Amino acid sequence: MAELLAVISITLLAVISPGPDFAMVTRNSLMLSRRAGVLTALGIGLGVLVHVSYTLIGLGLLIQQSLWLFNTIKLAGAAYLIWLGLKMLRTQPSGTLAESAVAPLSDFAALRTGFLTNVLNPKTTIFIISLFMQVVRPDTPMAVQIGYGAFISGAHMAWFSVVALCFSASAVRERLLAVRHWIDRAFGGLLVGFGVLLAVARGVR
Repeated sequence: MAELLAVISITLLAVISPGPDFAMVTRNSLMLSRRAGVLTALGIGLGVLVHVSYTLIGLGLLIQQSLWLFNTIKLAGAAYLIWLGLKMLRTQPSGTLAESAVAPLSDFAALRTGFLTNVLNPKTTIFIISLFMQVVRPDTPMAVQIGYGAFISGAHMAWFSVVALCFSASAVRERLLAVRHWIDRAFGGLLVGFGVLLAVARGVR
């Protein structure tokens, strides 16, 4: 029971902490649509499953002990965030509200954006590996560990879906419609900042 409570508590604290996932869901919900925001949230949850899967089969220990492998993942994630951020920073103001609309994303593109944002985030890598290596006991049945992984993924999907629903509310979006380009630039700056911080952060064993 103590292990379960620890997994739940640590997961909830990690999920609600601001980061690239939050920025991307918020941006897609505000700038695009509720559907795009929710699909981004689902993509994030699928990304979490990738982290859980490689941790459960033992690759998490390899990543934890291999500085070069961790740094490779870290730099790939940083490059992706910076690339996304620079795209948003290039958003230009338009003369009319109709012209200010951001190019729509397909359902698959929104899902992919959330997935890649999470799966390339080394902070999620550290969180999942640390949780399973330090909190979950070695003798915990594999079925229970899989259940923990499903909970962690579900918690990410649920929280970020709530975020998407809040930021895609009509009253919120209508007020911000006229300044969409500035909002996009702001989120772009955040993602570039996250990417730079990831790139310069020291690796851990």
